[in-house]
Amino acid sequence: MLTGIALRPLVLLLSALVPFSLALASPLPAPSGKVLLMLSGDIARANVGEEAHFDRAMLEALPGRVIETHTPWHRDRGRYEGPLLRTLLETVGAGDAEQVRIRALNHYEAEVPVADFRRHDVILAMTRDGEPLTIREYGPLFVLYPFDEHPELLTEAIRFRSVWHVERIIVP
Repeated sequence: MLTGIALRPLVLLLSALVPFSLALASPLPAPSGKVLLMLSGDIARANVGEEAHFDRAMLEALPGRVIETHTPWHRDRGRYEGPLLRTLLETVGAGDAEQVRIRALNHYEAEVPVADFRRHDVILAMTRDGEPLTIREYGPLFVLYPFDEHPELLTEAIRFRSVWHVERIIVP
């Protein structure tokens, strides 16, 4: 039999999880600003028809991470910030996906194993050194791996998965 003291950590854990699970059960709010990202395919939560559309404010509200790293495309180290891709997929109810297709504005597409997002803190970078990413600077959204933390990521395969000018993620 559990005592009141033994139950307290369990009650705290469950009370912390309830708002998160309720948030996942509710529909996504509609974007109020310019849509930067669309997710489609096998997703459980949508806000425009069967798709999930995100504006900048919605993406900024997701749990994110800062990555300070060099990239194969920049001469100097940058400080990038954006939501974790694994959190974005969980938010739209695509947590069981094994891979996604990420499409750029120019229609370039890369197949990316979701295991990458679980294994590493891959972000959808929105800023570099505190400034929003522009089209000229690989924005507005850029799939960014933590290259300096994990030099083994500096491979041709990962470079092809590091899509910039991201506009859509398709969950097959």
